[in-house]
Amino acid sequence: MLPQLTKFRGAALDLFFPQRCLGCGEEGDLLCRTCQKNLTKLMPPVCPKCGRPQPGGILCPACVSWKASIDGIRSPLKFAGLTREAVHQLKYKNLRSLARPLANLLGEYLAANPLPAEALVPVPLHPKRLRERGYNQSYLLARELGKILNLPVVDKSLERVKFVLPQAQTKSVDERHRNVREAFRCLNSILKNQSVLLIDDVATSGATLDACARALKSAGAISVWGLVLAREI
Repeated sequence: MLPQLTKFRGAALDLFFPQRCLGCGEEGDLLCRTCQKNLTKLMPPVCPKCGRPQPGGILCPACVSWKASIDGIRSPLKFAGLTREAVHQLKYKNLRSLARPLANLLGEYLAANPLPAEALVPVPLHPKRLRERGYNQSYLLARELGKILNLPVVDKSLERVKFVLPQAQTKSVDERHRNVREAFRCLNSILKNQSVLLIDDVATSGATLDACARALKSAGAISVWGLVLAREI
């Protein structure tokens, strides 16, 4: 579609079906600035590895014995309230335009809490899941964040090769780690000697991000950090 027609279609849709904020219902944006400011923040101090709140900012008990491949996981928000609803709408309700304001929140977090990054890598979906959903919400977030940071988004290197249960349906941390063991692989050495920032919507145990990091480091990445919009606590 020509750019002019795309703009015209967007303007027409906004005229007849104006966007309303998920939080307050006001017309204008899907997530207005006031509601963005009122989202439940994940405040420091946090565990330097998993990113969960931890007094003193030392390793939490779970991470002391965790032989993780990922260098660390960070998130600006807790997975609760309006954040949970926004993720649900982006992930399952095809509200793809939410990716931009949510990526802005990630960009603001990184501005205050920099992480090493030469490339952004969205956590991939299995091809079967991608066909079912029609899009990868993590890629949408990474694409918008890449525009903000002026960093490349590499989505043709890491792939998910194992179709598994959604992590939310597993019953324990150990089961989540087993669920994604050897679920990812790198197809090439595009990211060799680079600092990679993995992008996802939500982290629960961190098992998926860690499995991705293991595959990326086996292909030569020098560091892999995870940045997610929201963290389950």
